Amino acid sequence: MRAYDEQALVSGIRSGNRRALARAITLAESTRAADMELAQRLLQQLMPYTGSSVRLGITGVPGVGKSTFIEAFGLNVAAQGKRVAVLAVDPSSPYTGGSILGDKTRMTELSRLEEVFIRPSPTGGTLGGVSRKTRESILLCEAAGYDVVIVETVGVGQSEYEVASMVDFFLMLMLPNAGDSLQGIKRGIMELADLILVNKADAGFEKRADAARREYLNALHLLRPKYPGYTTEVKLCSALYNNGVADAWEHVLEYLERMRADGHFARNRNRQLIHWTRRLTEELLLARLWESPAVKKSWDEETGRIRIGDTTPVLAGQALIEVFRQNSSAEQPLSPQANTTKTAD
Repeated sequence: MRAYDEQALVSGIRSGNRRALARAITLAESTRAADMELAQRLLQQLMPYTGSSVRLGITGVPGVGKSTFIEAFGLNVAAQGKRVAVLAVDPSSPYTGGSILGDKTRMTELSRLEEVFIRPSPTGGTLGGVSRKTRESILLCEAAGYDVVIVETVGVGQSEYEVASMVDFFLMLMLPNAGDSLQGIKRGIMELADLILVNKADAGFEKRADAARREYLNALHLLRPKYPGYTTEVKLCSALYNNGVADAWEHVLEYLERMRADGHFARNRNRQLIHWTRRLTEELLLARLWESPAVKKSWDEETGRIRIGDTTPVLAGQALIEVFRQNSSAEQPLSPQANTTKTAD
């Protein structure tokens, strides 16, 4: 077991040391109780230094060019004197729990810059392609002095709401083949987007990309705007040739300036904190339920009854909750850092 110097980590993070930041994120992602307790102590000390970055979520279907776009985007932002952190979330195997974690190798030029921090993290099976610890990683990056924190997600799905619930600006990358792409997009996902970029508008696909842009605009006109008076724009870009990338960053800055001026920015950050509190409360309750000795005993009994057809899953679930309710006050409260994983059977 490796020992960490808590104060050295805090000082290292505050001074912008990338190694100290990486260690802190590793602690936050760990499932070991001691590591998670240390991570929480670190966060408690670092909280006064958080909240000043631009939090940007980037999503898109596989093959849309997210990594290529993020590299071009990050290089553009870094060239303006900004420190950039990229939290690239990779899918975990449902069988082995492993993940590819290849985003850093796909952003070779960006990863060479001293002012850039790239952290690939596994989803751990979390819906929406966002690690359960992503919010804490954002805070750690902010405490380390990063001006822009980019969260790259696995792909587009209904659960991308989780991404939008932790960032200030949600950017969606789309392919030029609008007809095919629109078929696979849920209405709610497009409503979350603050900007849609049709990528790969190059190499003879310019006309098709512009046709796609018009289709996306028509689709957006049928949806309710995310904020009253705000219209989601659809623009063209080519990450490969760095066309339209700088314009996207300027759009983000102008959008956030307007959001701050009319109070939407502060209200959005407050909603995010409340949403995060709710999710953590749900996780803690689930952890307490599955760690309850009485529930563990009843679990075997109820699943046995299900197997012989003596009860239904709904009735079994209600019985487990009732057992938990009756026994929870007498049992040891679960630490906020406890593992919330419940194994099947």
